[in-house]
Amino acid sequence: MSASDCPVTEMPDVLRAALECADDGIVIVDSAHRITHFNAGAERIWKLARADVLGRDAEILSLRCLQADPVADFRDEISLVRRDGSRIKATIALSSATIDGATHHIVFARDVTADAERRVRIGLLNAVSDQTNRVVIVTDVEQNIRYVNAAFTALFGYTSDEAEGRRAAELLAGRHTDRNAVAKLVKRLMQGGRRGEVEVLAYGKNGEEIWVCARIDAFRDKKGRVKHFFALLEDITETRQLRSLQQLIMSALADEVPITEIADRLCRRVEEIAPDVVCSLLHVDASGLVHPLGGPSLPEDYSRALDGIAIGPDVGSCGTAAYYGEPVLAEDIDTDPRWQPYKAMPLEVGLRACWSTPIKAKDGRVIATFAFYFREQRAPSNWHRRIVDACVNLGAFAIERKEARAEIARLAYHDILTGLPNRAQLRHLITTAMAACPNGSHVALAFLDVDHFKDVNDTLGHAAGDELLIQLAQRLREQIGPEDMLGRLGGDEFVILLPNRNAEGAQRVAVDVTQALAAPLRLGSKLMPMSASIGISLYPDHATDIDTLMQQADAAMYMAKQAGRSTHRMFSAEMNGLTEQRLAMIAALRGAIADNALSLSYQPQIRSCDGAIHGVEALARWHDAALGDVSPAKFIPLAEECGLIEQIGLWSVREACRQMASWRRAGLNIPSVSVNLSPINFRNVTLAARLEDVLAEYQLPPDALMLEITEGTFMQDGAAALETMHAIRALGIGLSVDDFGTGYSSLSRLAHLPIRELKIDRSFMRDIEKDAGALAIATAVVRVGQGLGLTVVAEGVETEGQRKMLAELGCDVVQGFLYAPALAPVAFERWLIEHWAEQARAMLGRLDVKPAGVPAVKRSA
Repeated sequence: MSASDCPVTEMPDVLRAALECADDGIVIVDSAHRITHFNAGAERIWKLARADVLGRDAEILSLRCLQADPVADFRDEISLVRRDGSRIKATIALSSATIDGATHHIVFARDVTADAERRVRIGLLNAVSDQTNRVVIVTDVEQNIRYVNAAFTALFGYTSDEAEGRRAAELLAGRHTDRNAVAKLVKRLMQGGRRGEVEVLAYGKNGEEIWVCARIDAFRDKKGRVKHFFALLEDITETRQLRSLQQLIMSALADEVPITEIADRLCRRVEEIAPDVVCSLLHVDASGLVHPLGGPSLPEDYSRALDGIAIGPDVGSCGTAAYYGEPVLAEDIDTDPRWQPYKAMPLEVGLRACWSTPIKAKDGRVIATFAFYFREQRAPSNWHRRIVDACVNLGAFAIERKEARAEIARLAYHDILTGLPNRAQLRHLITTAMAACPNGSHVALAFLDVDHFKDVNDTLGHAAGDELLIQLAQRLREQIGPEDMLGRLGGDEFVILLPNRNAEGAQRVAVDVTQALAAPLRLGSKLMPMSASIGISLYPDHATDIDTLMQQADAAMYMAKQAGRSTHRMFSAEMNGLTEQRLAMIAALRGAIADNALSLSYQPQIRSCDGAIHGVEALARWHDAALGDVSPAKFIPLAEECGLIEQIGLWSVREACRQMASWRRAGLNIPSVSVNLSPINFRNVTLAARLEDVLAEYQLPPDALMLEITEGTFMQDGAAALETMHAIRALGIGLSVDDFGTGYSSLSRLAHLPIRELKIDRSFMRDIEKDAGALAIATAVVRVGQGLGLTVVAEGVETEGQRKMLAELGCDVVQGFLYAPALAPVAFERWLIEHWAEQARAMLGRLDVKPAGVPAVKRSA
């Protein structure tokens, strides 16, 4: 049959055109099962030409729905095999219509291969999304949820049906959610910004707080318009909880909260984030005894019972962990052999298991234990282990910092070399003794100064001088009674405080001390003769205030020196005012300043990393025709007492800058010069302006000058001194805290000072190579400097071993006799040229090149 015989030829043209324009395939089959219409869409779907199918039996289309008795209103998705053998997915819809009494079947076919493949991909993506433990949320541009994965339900408790269609902000936000943080990120994305990340507090279905890290991006259409938002959420609740532990500890340390309170706060916070544990922190002292630091949920009787127990191999979980330096778990306290002598008390309060971990210092010492008690027989979970790892590190940091602070505080009132009370503590002791002195009684004060001590330092070195002072202190201890007190003012000056002693009793002590010092001391292989001059004053006979009493003992001591040394003198009315010697010295010092007769010597400062010159320290020297070389330890305190120290400080700055300018003109480019200034200089509001004028006069950059200040500068004259210090730093001039650790400056205050450098006092260097305590102190000071971003300079370095240890600690710069003493300018020039030559030879040696010589440098004025 031809196409012209089919009824479709009678189809109106408009209807025919409409059928031809349809994307779907449309096929009409008559009651004889013949194809009467086959539009263009059908040709595309079956890959058959219209001419080849019109009038043919419908079986050519391979549609089961047309076989036998077709079912009206049939609809299905099938796999269709086309003429070329390819397969597609198609939806088939079958309808029937009766025309002129004959039934016609109309087939509507649509190629849904792409849709089917898309559904498969979506199914796979859903399966993959449901396997990840990260939450996936997709919203429309109005932030209505369109998709969530299984992890969303697991974390927040909402099913996909409960979540989809809801606004994410309304569903997951709560009382403490920072809505602005997310809103700002969404706004940025709407404006074309890149994807971003935000940490935000969300809430689950049951109201529980859940911290999440949300990474949010936008999906855009081809025109760049945002159509959807995609959020990937990670549960960081545990991480935030651990971070809160760190914040708690750091905040408490910054506020200088006592260590026991810090430990209690830590335990309480741990018990909040891990409610199934009871927390304990025990300190382990140097003798191996434990002392409770924190454990607010433990019974007080139990904590008291733990105090003072010695660690050992079978001393519960904590004592054993401290003994072996390893974690110890007792899953059942009742049966664990290590707990047998101690189990009664924890079992009585329902504690069944205990896991203890040692806390170690940087040097490996066990300084504490951190323990979890459980109310059931069990082992710790992974979450417990994460908490303990964090707490052990935080505990070590807190305890070591407190130990370092305690040591620094102790050093503030004790001389590091001899362990005796220092000047500050002596003043307190003297004041206390005077206040406690009963009517009719006395307090005697004896000042003792070692004779010819400078000769020991100059001939044998500072190490020998230090050893002499240590042995001297020991001999003095042996000569005083249990109620007497011995202290060191500094240098070679000591004080003996004698409560309830009259003049006769005090002089007997002085005689005994003089005799005890008559026997020489052994310094290495040498026997060193020793003697001291002693001056005595009495309270209340000679003075009723501490300053006058000390001045009178000092005056009497100078009279003893004038009398030939190795003797003592009692203060008398004739000594009121200054001794002739001191008056003469003050007059000579005034003349030296007026005549510009003081000089500066320069001690090099060397970088630890490469041996290069870091700078020099300018040190005042005084040679008098009559007095000879006067030690700075003598004339600097004298200048402070008689009001000359400010002049000496300003003169030193000017002279040091003049010398630096001269060296630079000569080609000796020394980076900077350090000059010591007194706290009195910083009381002068014009100091910064004067320094600026001096630098301009000698055409030096501000960073060529470093001013060394003592801790007393900012401790005594806080606001005024700090204002001057800021003005000086604003000029670019450096500030260095000299002799750090010998005073008692607050670390929190130190952090806010405009300083660039921290100097470790030379007294800290003694025994650093063999004494763990000395090394710990030096380490603490270096760590303070590193933590504050300061250059750390160590003074008094005399051995290569000391230098190596300081370099390993991270100390930036060293100075001391290892490299050179303080040298006059010409001698320093020779030393510097030789130092540079040695460095050049060492470098060429590493390159296996012979040096041709060192170029000459013009001698500076």
